[in-house]
Amino acid sequence: MVTKRQALRAVVLCLVLVAAVKLLLSEYRTERKQKLATMDPGSFWHPGPKVKEAVTVHKSEDINSLFNLAQKPEVPEPPVKKEAGTAPLETSKGPARIVHLDLKGAAPKVKYIKQIFPLFSSLGADGVLLEYEDMFPYHGNLTILRSPYAYSMEDIEEIKSLAKLNKLELIPLVQVFGHLEFVLKHERYFHLREVRAFPNSLNPHHPGSVALVKDMVSQVMDCHPDARWFHMGADEVRGLGESQDSKNWLHSNKGDVGKMFLNHAVSLARFITERRSGVRVILWDDMLRKISPATIKESGLQDLASPTIWNYLKKMDTDGTLISRYHEAGFKGIWFASAFKGGTGIDQRWTPLDYQLQNHLSWIKVMNSMTKYPSITLHGILLTGWQRFEHHTVLCELLPVGIPSLAMCLQSLKHGAFDENAKMEAHHILGCNIKVEKDICEGSGAFSGSQIYHMVFYIHTNLQKEVDALMKHYHIKGGFSRYHRKYNFANPRIIAFFQGRLKKLLDKWETYIENFRMEMEAIYFPDTVEEWMEENVNANMDLLRENARDAERILKLNGQPKSLKTL
Repeated sequence: MVTKRQALRAVVLCLVLVAAVKLLLSEYRTERKQKLATMDPGSFWHPGPKVKEAVTVHKSEDINSLFNLAQKPEVPEPPVKKEAGTAPLETSKGPARIVHLDLKGAAPKVKYIKQIFPLFSSLGADGVLLEYEDMFPYHGNLTILRSPYAYSMEDIEEIKSLAKLNKLELIPLVQVFGHLEFVLKHERYFHLREVRAFPNSLNPHHPGSVALVKDMVSQVMDCHPDARWFHMGADEVRGLGESQDSKNWLHSNKGDVGKMFLNHAVSLARFITERRSGVRVILWDDMLRKISPATIKESGLQDLASPTIWNYLKKMDTDGTLISRYHEAGFKGIWFASAFKGGTGIDQRWTPLDYQLQNHLSWIKVMNSMTKYPSITLHGILLTGWQRFEHHTVLCELLPVGIPSLAMCLQSLKHGAFDENAKMEAHHILGCNIKVEKDICEGSGAFSGSQIYHMVFYIHTNLQKEVDALMKHYHIKGGFSRYHRKYNFANPRIIAFFQGRLKKLLDKWETYIENFRMEMEAIYFPDTVEEWMEENVNANMDLLRENARDAERILKLNGQPKSLKTL
């Protein structure tokens, strides 16, 4: 029989065991909380077994729900293999990875920015370069510069808050010399053009020119009081030296166009740095490439700004010639600029993944060579995502179309190559597999804008092809040509051969395009939706509609003699 003493011992032992278990669980919870509290913002995106679950949740909820789901501690962090010669990883002590938003075309609504800023951060971006152009809410005398869909001051404040929330540094960009088409297109500013007939560049000698750009810069700087960097553009100053003012100046200054450029650039860089202490200036470097290091040093630009060496080619020179030149000119820091989209065709609709990847792999080689220049600091790399080549040209790839490329490029910079770790991490974040050789991210996709990504792909690969195939139909080519339609002259028997197929194709695309328009309107303003449709859809849809209407009209004539088509 069990004695009372034995029973008491058993009870005590049980109590001790329960206390021990509670203590262990408490320590585990504390350790877990500490780990989550110190997690890098992107660390929970490493690949794990929960990918399908994350994708499913993201389709039905917003991107923040995906973030919460991804933080489950059961998902292990895979070991990151460090290969020889990998690119320097970005931390607060290393080169920054900055995503460029080109707002001079297809500027997204703020509600989409709210979704993509967390995505940028999770992919490894440290900041965003905002090239405002006409989307900034200029006021006073500059109100004319605003797009009808320009952001409001409240929108800008929300964008700044979203950047801060996602630990993204904002760098505003305002052009001060070239690429001022959005300003100089207005008749009010015709007299400030370097070439009277062209709105590209500013006449640096007209007293109104400097006053204009100083006003623009001031308004943007006032809106970004916490900005540590300010990009003043200054690339591709078309026609510099062609105005009569410039010719007069060149006549008195030995024809030195480089010095003319530097005078204006230094004036604006000094204005920016003096307007707010601590702000550092960035400018594109292409106008500096043919100016001697000695001339640059004499101007003092090296003490005011950092050049951005940009190259968007698939294969590029990686020997560091330009770095050496800028080192010799006395610059203490430089930036690099790659392209994740918008750097290939002027009307590019679909992003060529291998092209963009090779561009970044080339830049990684250059970044790794920076140890040869110990006295010059690489501040970071700007991953440009051009939306237009310039203000008056058509749209390049839409931002959602470029997201897989951006993921690939950021992960390549983070890991030093687009290796298995980079691919797995991109897959875990995007919810689709990047297939470089196929130029596509396979799978449904969990990233914001993935619906537009897939719908653009379907339009890109099928609309033109299917319409062309129908127009090559034997009976349309032979018995329902433009001539037949113009003169209402066709055999009803011939129309019967293709009318059903024509109507079916038209109905299919009408439904698809209407759904696509709804997706576009959720992200973009009406002018962007109209432009994209006009450039990529409407010609084919109008052809189908016209043929369908003409077939229905001519069919009722029962094969009568020719008669000129009337509206």
